[in-house]
Amino acid sequence: MKNLLVFALFALACGAAHAAKPCDELKAEIAAKLDAKGVKGYVLEVVPNDQAGDKKVVGSCDSGARKIIYARQ
Repeated sequence: MKNLLVFALFALACGAAHAAKPCDELKAEIAAKLDAKGVKGYVLEVVPNDQAGDKKVVGSCDSGARKIIYARQ
C-alpha cells in the first residue's frame, strides 16, 4: 500500500514537471520521438487550451496553459 502511494505521488510529480516545459522544447521532443518511429506527414501545432477542441492532444506545456496537437497531412 505504501509503495502504491509513493508511485502515485511520483507519477503526479512527473506529470506536473512535464506540463511545465516550454512549448518549443516539448514540441521538439515529441517531433524527435515521432521521427524516430518513422512517422511521416504530420504537423504538430501549439494552441491555447480552448482551441484544442476534439483534435488529438499529444502534450501540454506552459504550465498547462497550452496544448500541442497532432494532425496528419
